[in-house]
Amino acid sequence: MTSDNGISYGDDSPIAAFSTAVGNGALSLIRCSGKGSIELISSVFTPQKIKEASGNTIIHGWIINGGEKIDEVLVSVFRSPKSYTGEDSVDISCHGGFTTGRAVLNTLKSAGFRDALPGEFTFRAFMNGKLDLTKSESVMELVSAKTEAGRRHALTRLSGSLLEEINEIKKLLVKVLVGAEIYLDYSEDEISAANDEEISGRLPEKESALLVLERLRKLSASWKLERLYQEGATVVIAGSPNTGKSSLFNCLLKEDRSIVAETPGTTRDWIEAWISIKGIPVRLVDTAGLRETGDTAEKIGIERSRSLIDEADLVLYLLNGDCYPQNSVKNLFVWSKSDITPPPPDNKLNPVCVSAKTGEGIPELVELISGVISRQVQQNTYVSVSVGTERQKKLVDAACSYMEEALALSDNEQPLDLIAPLLREAVNALGEITGEISTSDILEEMFSRFCVGK
Repeated sequence: MTSDNGISYGDDSPIAAFSTAVGNGALSLIRCSGKGSIELISSVFTPQKIKEASGNTIIHGWIINGGEKIDEVLVSVFRSPKSYTGEDSVDISCHGGFTTGRAVLNTLKSAGFRDALPGEFTFRAFMNGKLDLTKSESVMELVSAKTEAGRRHALTRLSGSLLEEINEIKKLLVKVLVGAEIYLDYSEDEISAANDEEISGRLPEKESALLVLERLRKLSASWKLERLYQEGATVVIAGSPNTGKSSLFNCLLKEDRSIVAETPGTTRDWIEAWISIKGIPVRLVDTAGLRETGDTAEKIGIERSRSLIDEADLVLYLLNGDCYPQNSVKNLFVWSKSDITPPPPDNKLNPVCVSAKTGEGIPELVELISGVISRQVQQNTYVSVSVGTERQKKLVDAACSYMEEALALSDNEQPLDLIAPLLREAVNALGEITGEISTSDILEEMFSRFCVGK
């Protein structure tokens, strides 16, 4: 595999990259890996005793460039195969800041290292058998997790839960495939003599095939919830001007981000922030008040607000005594100034009563938001193992389709030579999930989405 700049993903040349964000901080971590990496580090490090260091040891010293000291560092030495990549590797802990880490990295490049490609360390870990593709993808999921729940789910996959489930399903599926292919190896006379009623037009190990399909469907369904934990839900606060939208936004966010004023129409555009509600990442959006206006800027803000409402997973529609919108499955109606006045007793919308000023009703509103979002993804269906990426979901769905078609043919008493190829395709789809079956194009597309240094 070759990147856009002509550098190959598949080589073992020494590579280096920041594994921490570059910027102000106490420390920066630079990861190095590849053939001869320990010897190259030794050429720019003093005292020069890294070449003799055992694996999993830490050495204190200086990165040097000629006779100039660049930075005082700690060097962690990892020897093949007991390293993240499976190669000889070195992690350099240097001082933080924009200039120091850059100076260390430039020294490494002058010694013979090249810049690592996006995801190249994890790619090498996969190629050297340290990680399968499900664990490789979970590394990036872990880095980008928005909530504690998302972190836990990614860590579960990194620990091998999805790999184990896929392997167990594949083992059952291979049993079904072998049963079908055994009968294909016999002549028609031999099949009839053996057990014509049992074999003709029927799939051997059908119970196992049905169990495979059931487990695949559960995995496929798990993506709804997992996608929510990874990408979050969009919750829009909407309503007429001066109904307390910005006050509620600030209250849920627990900081003052939106301008709050008595004058209607203060919010001319939308503002957003990420919050966590019961472990679910929520993109909370405060919008311009909905009303008829001749003000050009406010009119543009209202049009944008309506677009956001259309895209939202949930709308917190704030009410006042003058405006009652049509009901909608996406609307959760909120009476936001309950400390000033209660809703009228004949209000058929049954709004949630809250006060952003006193905090009254806010915990109940949070519970309702969580419940509505959870029901949208059928959270009440517990799954102990879940897929973590859209790639995995598509391959699970492909395996499901092959199994459904194979079972339908079996029910219609079609010959096994039509059914067996579908079973093989299902096995191959599962093999693609773990990387047992892969192509350079698939691998390049996947790892190029990783951050540099992973």
